[in-house]
This record gives sequence, C-alpha cells and structure tokens, in this order.
Amino acid sequence: MTAYVLVDVAITDPALYEEVKRLTPFTVAQYGGKYLARGGHSELLHGEWQPARLVLLEFESLEKARAWESSPEYTAVKQLRERCARVNMVMLQGL
Repeated sequence: MTAYVLVDVAITDPALYEEVKRLTPFTVAQYGGKYLARGGHSELLHGEWQPARLVLLEFESLEKARAWESSPEYTAVKQLRERCARVNMVMLQGL
C-alpha cells in the first residue's frame, strides 16, 4: 500500500540547505520514492498551521518509506540538514 511522507522545513541557513536539496533526491530514488511536491506555493485553508516549506514524497509502502528514512544514505543528509533547518516529518499510509 502506498505511503506518503510530508515534511515541513523551516530553513535557517539557505546556503547550506542548497546542499541538502542536492543530495536528498538521490536517496529518495534509491528507495523507490518520488517527489510529488517540493517547496511550491502553499495556502492555509483552515486552522493555524503556517508551514514554511512543504515537501511531499510518495513511496510504494510504509516499509520502503521507513527504509529510506533510516538508511545510511539519508542519515548522512539528515545530519547536514540539522545544521541548516528545523523539520517536522510525518508518514501517512495511503488508501
């Protein structure tokens, strides 16, 4: 069953974050994931959530999404990302 990963990113060091943007797609693709949205326009419809930069990923399954998130390849990127952004990330099982 399809799984989605939704990421809300607040960038604190734009120059360093460019490296994160360059490295992450390769790790996503290695685990069969693909980008559905990445940093485009977002608009609040209800509530008070004010996301800074949204990214939406799709994976074949929860297992593939988990494998990507905990992979050595992505762990290295996460360590870099921690130096230049604050992130909220959730995984959602599709229908």
